[in-house]
Amino acid sequence: QVPLVESGGGLVQAGGSLSLSCVASVSIFTARAMGWYRQAPGKQRELVASISSGGSTNYADSVKGRFTISRDNAKKMVYLQMNSLKPEDTAVYYCNFFPERVTTAWGQGTQVTVSS
Repeated sequence: QVPLVESGGGLVQAGGSLSLSCVASVSIFTARAMGWYRQAPGKQRELVASISSGGSTNYADSVKGRFTISRDNAKKMVYLQMNSLKPEDTAVYYCNFFPERVTTAWGQGTQVTVSS
C-alpha cells in the first residue's frame, strides 16, 4: 500500500488557485511533521512548506504569502492551498514526512501546471 497519495493538481492560468490534498496510510502520521515538496523538470526536488504535528508552519521564500499548508490529523490528511500561482510554480508536487532525511517512499505526486 502506497503510504502517501497526492491529488488536486491540474492546469491553471497565472494568478489562479489550486488546492492539493494528501492522504496518509501510515499509523505514525499524527506524530510526524509533514512537508509538501515539488520537483520541476530538470531541477532538484525542493521543500515548499512544512507543518509540525502541532500545526506550526514554515514556507519557502518563493511561496510565502501565497501558499498555505494545513493538516487534519483525524483524517490523516495534509493540504496545500496555492493562490496567486505563477508559471515558476509548475512542478510535480509531493507530500512526505519532514525533514527530507526521514521521508518514506515517495508517491506519484500530482502535476501542477501554471500557464502564463
